[in-house]
Amino acid sequence: MTGTRLTVPPEQDGARLDVVLAEACGSRARAQRAIAEGGVRIDGTPADPAQKRHAVRAGQELEVDLGTLVTSIGPVREDAPDVDVLWEDEHLMVVDKPAGLVVHPGAGSYGPTLVDAVASRITSALPPGGDAERPGIVHRLDRDTSGLLVVARTDEAHRLLQEAIRERTVTREYLALVDGRPDARTGTIDAPIGRDRHVRTKHSLDTDTPRRAVTHFVLEEALTRTSLLRVTLETGRTHQIRVHLKAIGLPVAGDPEYGRSGGGAAGPVGEHPLGLDRQFLHAARLSFAHPITGEPVDVASPLPEDLARALELARA
Repeated sequence: MTGTRLTVPPEQDGARLDVVLAEACGSRARAQRAIAEGGVRIDGTPADPAQKRHAVRAGQELEVDLGTLVTSIGPVREDAPDVDVLWEDEHLMVVDKPAGLVVHPGAGSYGPTLVDAVASRITSALPPGGDAERPGIVHRLDRDTSGLLVVARTDEAHRLLQEAIRERTVTREYLALVDGRPDARTGTIDAPIGRDRHVRTKHSLDTDTPRRAVTHFVLEEALTRTSLLRVTLETGRTHQIRVHLKAIGLPVAGDPEYGRSGGGAAGPVGEHPLGLDRQFLHAARLSFAHPITGEPVDVASPLPEDLARALELARA
């Protein structure tokens, strides 16, 4: 077996196997995949593929075969959509995702994805991040949220960008039009989020699996029935902005899952007064230090046509 060997240090005595292997594999998800695919040994004995939570002991010798994680990127689909690449070099690219496009394949998603759109730009046969289904994907946007995403083109850039996300050194700003008006011009929502206790397809504060979530907002423009907010993520939980804004009584306009029933402010069922057919949420700015060169990367994306039109109607 070829790969990486390490000895469990005293400070990780009793820690989960996938946690101890995360750094060697590049991420915890990759460590879990290596375990599931039989690529890990503990003191020479294959680890049980079902035991990613196995507690290791100080002094144990771990081996992980990174070759089990390497799968070449599949062929680019002929129906892969075009996406705008706003910044790129040999290490990474910043793309402008249109609404309606899923970032990567998943359960119930069979159409072309953002991965299909960018796969041809990742020239290496080995997918950054070790996952052929999500090559280079560092963070995600909901299907109907538009805007900026950074995609790694090399494994090193992928690892360092994920590290920057975890350390909160990547600035992710969104524009959100919400129903109502906040009580103050600025605010912070610090409330754990997890899968909703009652509706499994949703996330909420009413959960058995809470994870810390922090969202900051600034009032950009106060309108008659709505408000335009600039929202900054400190953490990146599923549906975080939509859940947090709903929790403080400011649901995102047009949001089919977390918005107001009946189409929003004074709107009849099935017809939004601003003509929205999706949530008014756009990833408008992405700023970070380049993971390899250290140079600043700061990219902005204007509101797409449907949201710009809705904002003009809100102003009127």
